[in-house]
Amino acid sequence: MLEEIAIENLGVIDSARIALGPGLTVITGETGAGKTMLLTGLSLLMGGRADPATVRPGAGRAVAEGRLRVADGSAAAAVVDEAGGTVDDDGTVVVVRTVAAEGRSRAHVGGRGVPQAVLAELASELVTVHGQADQLRLRAPAQQRAALDAFAGTDHAATLARYRAAWAERGAVAARLEELTGAAQERVREAELLRLGLAEVERVEPQPGEDAVLDAQVARLTNVEDLRTAAQLAHDAISGLEEADAQAGAVVLLDQAWRALDGAAAQDPALAGLAARVHEAAYALQDAATELASYVQDLQADPAALETAHARRAELVALTRSYGSTIDEVLAWARDAGLRLLDLEDDGSRVAEARARLAELDGELRGLADELTAGRRRASAELAEAVTTELAGLAMAGARLEARVDEADEPGPWGADAVALELVPHAGAPARPLGKGASGGELSRVMLAIEVALAERHGDGSDASLPAFVFDEVDAGVGGRAAVEVGRRLAELARRAQVIVVTHLAQVAAFADTHVVVAKSTSGASGADSSAPVTASDVRAVAGDERVRELARMLSGQEDSDAALRHAAELLEAGRSAVAPDVGR
Repeated sequence: MLEEIAIENLGVIDSARIALGPGLTVITGETGAGKTMLLTGLSLLMGGRADPATVRPGAGRAVAEGRLRVADGSAAAAVVDEAGGTVDDDGTVVVVRTVAAEGRSRAHVGGRGVPQAVLAELASELVTVHGQADQLRLRAPAQQRAALDAFAGTDHAATLARYRAAWAERGAVAARLEELTGAAQERVREAELLRLGLAEVERVEPQPGEDAVLDAQVARLTNVEDLRTAAQLAHDAISGLEEADAQAGAVVLLDQAWRALDGAAAQDPALAGLAARVHEAAYALQDAATELASYVQDLQADPAALETAHARRAELVALTRSYGSTIDEVLAWARDAGLRLLDLEDDGSRVAEARARLAELDGELRGLADELTAGRRRASAELAEAVTTELAGLAMAGARLEARVDEADEPGPWGADAVALELVPHAGAPARPLGKGASGGELSRVMLAIEVALAERHGDGSDASLPAFVFDEVDAGVGGRAAVEVGRRLAELARRAQVIVVTHLAQVAAFADTHVVVAKSTSGASGADSSAPVTASDVRAVAGDERVRELARMLSGQEDSDAALRHAAELLEAGRSAVAPDVGR
């Protein structure tokens, strides 16, 4: 529900704020006063196109702000949450749209900047607009079908939900079956390649990290003489040469150093620590010398082992060229390839399962589609009768609505039906699709009749999903008793949902729970051209005597005429008593 709308610098409106309560709100005023700008502001809040030309001359930007009430857990609340906005503790959310005189527009929902499309998505859950040149609902075949489904009731809705679930599953199963069968040859080829690769890996039997071990082994066998020379030189430097006249090695020298320090440590305790460290170094070098001697003894040239290592490494390199940069990656590929091969080899059973499930779903969908067709045909006759009855009281005597349910060219997620709502404007005229062959005012009254029929079908209006309705020019081309009937039906609809109407007829305005008047005033402008007029609009809710005077102005153009005032008061009293009030007037 719309609780409030505020506008700044939009067209002739300098600044206006309107509180919108439940029930029926009418907006009246003289031609050119700015009523259309209120609807323009509402359109901006609903994600409509932003036109910089609508910005008030001299202003840098126009702003439209609305406060919407959203039910907890509703689709509208979900839209706000997904956009990152915040619903206030009182269950309302603030929507803001700014239009720059030069530049782009900006939108905010619940304090978060959002794309324009988010406003349209939110509005689609809350507001339905019927305008003279902008019928946003029930013109497209899909919306007509949705209206008929809504009229058909809860059991029909449950059947439709089951059908849609089965349709979605069928789509997923069909896609899987196409994947399994459509690329069957490619999958066979893939399986064969996997088998060849796995056979090659199995023949070679690589071990984790084996490539690194082989690289080290080949490097050692290839450079055996260099390694022996280096190890022998190191051993001789540590242990010393065996010749009697050769220089002593590091171990002998360290032993001499230790003995010298150990002998002197009695005179200076500080040398004891150094002596211990030198002794430890001597032991470490002695161990290294022993290991070097063993290394030199074991290090032998082995051409056969080198050839074997080269051959093994060549096998591993062949694997890494095809299945990974290292043997560990090759082994990982083999594990994954084995699982993929199992998956491919199971295609036959899965194809059979998919085909069986597809047949089951096709049978289920045919049965549910038949139920939907039967439900829609029952509802179509009832909807046509209800709307035709409403049209008779809306200055469209002889007009009737026809709701056709035909077989669609092909089934879809809605069923197997093509729904068409058509209007016979008068006796003897051919039925034509809604939106064609009728004036804007007539079309608005048809929409009103449909909305009233749908609302009555819903019962007492407890359904939180019912949107707010906005009607512009719904009373075009009517007057007298027909105008009263338009007002009465709007009031009936307003007992079940919020209804906002722009009207020129006092007979309609008399039924309102809230009456908003847009008044125009002109004053001289300041600045270089003080004679240039500046037009501003005063927007206010009226009640009591003010409301009677506004109705009198609408009736005769003379708000102070005694006859017009008496007629206005009588009209207001008749409007109050015509429909049992659910909200205070």
